Amino acid sequence: MQNSVFVKTVELLAPAKDYASAVAAVDYGADAVYIGGAKFGARQAAGNPAEEIARVAEYAHRYGVRVHATLNTLVWDDELEEAERQARELIAAGVDALIVQDMALRRMSLPVELHASTQVCNSTPEGARFLGEAGFARVILERNLSLDEIRAICSATTAEVECFVHGAICVGFSGRCFLSRSMSGRSGNRGACSQPCRLAWDLTDGKGRTYIAGKHLLSVRDMNLSHRIGDLLDAGVTSFKIEGRLKDTNYIKNVVAYYRRAVDEALAVRPGFVRSSVGESVPDFTPDPSKSFTRGESEYFFAGKRSGVASFDTPKAVGEYVGRVAKVFGSGFVLSGEAELAPGDGICFISPRGVAGTNVNAAEVRRITPNRMEGIVVGAEVYRNSDRLFNLRLERSRTRRVIPVTAVAEASAEGFAITYTDCEGVTASVGRTVPLDAAKNPGANASALRVQAMKSGDTIFTVRDVEVRGAEWFVPASLAAEVRREAFSALDGARRNRTLEHRILPENPAARYPSEELTAEENVTNRLAGAFYRDHGVVRIERGLDLAPTTAGRRVMRSAYCIRREIGECLRERPRLRGDLYLEHGAHRYRLEFDCAACEMSLIDCTKNLK
Repeated sequence: MQNSVFVKTVELLAPAKDYASAVAAVDYGADAVYIGGAKFGARQAAGNPAEEIARVAEYAHRYGVRVHATLNTLVWDDELEEAERQARELIAAGVDALIVQDMALRRMSLPVELHASTQVCNSTPEGARFLGEAGFARVILERNLSLDEIRAICSATTAEVECFVHGAICVGFSGRCFLSRSMSGRSGNRGACSQPCRLAWDLTDGKGRTYIAGKHLLSVRDMNLSHRIGDLLDAGVTSFKIEGRLKDTNYIKNVVAYYRRAVDEALAVRPGFVRSSVGESVPDFTPDPSKSFTRGESEYFFAGKRSGVASFDTPKAVGEYVGRVAKVFGSGFVLSGEAELAPGDGICFISPRGVAGTNVNAAEVRRITPNRMEGIVVGAEVYRNSDRLFNLRLERSRTRRVIPVTAVAEASAEGFAITYTDCEGVTASVGRTVPLDAAKNPGANASALRVQAMKSGDTIFTVRDVEVRGAEWFVPASLAAEVRREAFSALDGARRNRTLEHRILPENPAARYPSEELTAEENVTNRLAGAFYRDHGVVRIERGLDLAPTTAGRRVMRSAYCIRREIGECLRERPRLRGDLYLEHGAHRYRLEFDCAACEMSLIDCTKNLK
């Protein structure tokens, strides 16, 4: 009996704001894209009609690239019909999976693969095991997890595991944060987060004493796990997700191309893994994620909880470090370091007085003339947050994704045919029945047929090898070209008509939720979700906090990030700061609670108590 080789498919998953960015993601190497529908997506500003998503699916599926649609906000009772209608429109448009937060979608008998959004706060082996048993094909992990925690989750569930590897980090546990709603009425669980965690806050004792003033105390650096892809593969993760559905196409091109290379390098030394789509993308620039939007790089808590993950000075993109101000003269400064700035570059300065930004007007070797001199002092760190020449290369980049094929060109006295076979074995053959004359020079005829069959033009294919048969029969160039074009069109059509594999799983009624109680923070907001949890063993369900008239006195954020740890005042290490601590911004005040056993921090809404 022959041993079968187990092969696991691996996916690089890229964000798409719209059709243009989805095409860029596909062209530069993504194995899947995720995109928002018209409503019920966690990024309201990145919604798309079903017709647009159908165009995305048509383009992506030619390469075997899957399309995941985000339907990952909470749903009210009076919105259930509309949510189901949109889900079915997206399925009809050709999406391969729906990413959902609200368990009502699990109850709608949707003929599609379901993925449990990070908004479900997937952070425990027990929770991931339940979701796999309840019919979710994939769980998308919370971003605060360590490698050990990720490994434990992968071992516990039958579902695929997807994790974020690049981009912005939500400082609060995803789907359990109500800070935005408590300050503005805009709920992050409804796709309208106002990002108050990026604001400047004061750290106080609540009695008039301020310890830290006007700093971005909840703003954490962006994630970059590009050097950890191999570790994650070995742990059991099979989908690597790039954040950024609101980012522009230059960001998509650069970051996707960078991670394509990182994932391919990890796959190259792991024979049991293969990428889930096909096609070769060779960018005509050198990818560098530090040149796209970034608040500074961090592995966050991948290697365990630690300090140094926050960006207190600014929540904005600082970009790549290029040196320090060595000298200041009348209209400019001298830059230390090896980086070369160019006119039009955007730069910012981090000094004890804060962050300031400007543009470069002129650059002569190390002498830089900026548009403004604000914030420029000797010793200030200089960052380039916009590289004009690099961005120009991105805008002008015309990278094509091509699928390798082989060809057989065969002539006979009765006619001529070309057969193309791609790297997955998909084949198309087109021929003409027409009498052919004997070739006067078979060698030259064979060479001409090989050249004709190699031409792929503006198709999605590239020809790697051509076998010529029957070169003793002369084939006119016009006939060879016509057959070639039709054969490529037929192969493209055959790829479009292929059906990708899906894991459309039933809900297992025997699956038991790991707790008999759901608090308001678990946010059950409609009757179908409530019925789902009760059927899986939950006895008591509090009304979802997003339905409550106020968050006063309630916990509005729980986080693995801890301000005490970040500023060196951990309660386990003899801190100088004792007693209660508060975060204040304008009229808003939140008391900090510290769970040292779990190594977590919470924000309690105390705004109503402000005098």
